[in-house]
Amino acid sequence: MTALLLNFSISRLLASLLGAFGLRELRSDSTQTYKNNKVIHYDTKVSFKLDMKLIWVIFTLLIIGLVMVYSASIAMPDNPRFANLTSTYFVYRHALFIGLACILSVIAFQFPLSFWEKIAPWLFVVSLLLLIAVLIPNVGRVVNGARRWISLGFISFQPSEFVKFAMLLYVSDYMVRKMDIKERFFVAVIPVGIAVLVVGLLLLAEPDMGAFMVIAVIAMGILFLGGVNARMFFLIAALIVAAFGTMIATSEWRRERIFAYLDPWNAEHTLGKGYQLSHSLIAFGRGEIFGVGLGGSIEKLHWLPEAHTDFLLAVIGEEFGLIGVAIVIGLFLWLTRRIMHIGRQAIALDRLFPGLVAQGVAIWLGFQAFINIGVNLGALPTKGLTLPLMSYGGTAILFNALALAIVLRIDYENKQLMRGGR
Repeated sequence: MTALLLNFSISRLLASLLGAFGLRELRSDSTQTYKNNKVIHYDTKVSFKLDMKLIWVIFTLLIIGLVMVYSASIAMPDNPRFANLTSTYFVYRHALFIGLACILSVIAFQFPLSFWEKIAPWLFVVSLLLLIAVLIPNVGRVVNGARRWISLGFISFQPSEFVKFAMLLYVSDYMVRKMDIKERFFVAVIPVGIAVLVVGLLLLAEPDMGAFMVIAVIAMGILFLGGVNARMFFLIAALIVAAFGTMIATSEWRRERIFAYLDPWNAEHTLGKGYQLSHSLIAFGRGEIFGVGLGGSIEKLHWLPEAHTDFLLAVIGEEFGLIGVAIVIGLFLWLTRRIMHIGRQAIALDRLFPGLVAQGVAIWLGFQAFINIGVNLGALPTKGLTLPLMSYGGTAILFNALALAIVLRIDYENKQLMRGGR
């Protein structure tokens, strides 16, 4: 009964918000015109219905993330670095960003996909300018040795999250424009490769190799789904793998991370590059099947550094055990599969740009979640990537919500077309 009431309440709230922005439900409306003094009625019945299952999964991930950010950050003020903060500082800011993300999503939902297609190249140009700006001294803010943020007063803006969104739209738009020549390697593929290379060089200057990996996978995924010749695709994939291998081989710091990942319990690594990984594994071990209970984690008490960001899943594993981790993984699997289905549906309706955008969002969220989960579980080398929709991080939450709002818009337009609307 409670779940039904909550569902009804959220549905009414969404309907009210959408109505406030001029988008109302159309079920039995009709238009009339006059011809030869006779009234002719045209049925314009277009059922407007949001994908409530998708919305519920998104809200579930956001709520779980909010609760776990509070649990993981409640002891942060005990650290001298955060002594001037309250125990609720991070959860209040996280809740604020979730609220802003909901408002941004409702606004973004109002714009048709044709609007995003028109501005895609300009968004990409703006994202490049922001990546350049963050590298300028006194503009970009340095945190833990990385220059990735631009201070905007009470919030910090991370351009790399914007670049993920902009690259998604740009490559989708590019593939639509180059669909007739997609089999010609140098004409169709090289420009995207140059764009990814420029973005990669700027991100590595921060440095932010994790964001570069996600952006490269988004671009490669859209090229593949857009119909690029398979031999060309695998050639590009091999070149990217070789590039990442070269970056690791030529960087002592990255090599140490790989060695720490391979043997995190080595005395040389446990208190060095493998410190976070070893304590993440300890957290999962303490959680066992059912966990120690909400708030009962020990690793978050300054053993696992800043657990509310990259290693939030480790706290979930310790407090809710295997069951909690399995639920989170299951939610991300369902989310990715559903968004992919919406994309395939759009392509089946001859809507190539919306279809590629939706599938690109699925690749983005699915791959980033996969990397974060793999890092937390010790299956992948440590990388600075947050868990989408859950980890603390204002810019990431905003652009994740923006991307999902566009997916909901794609689904809405698909349903309009299938019901005879325009």
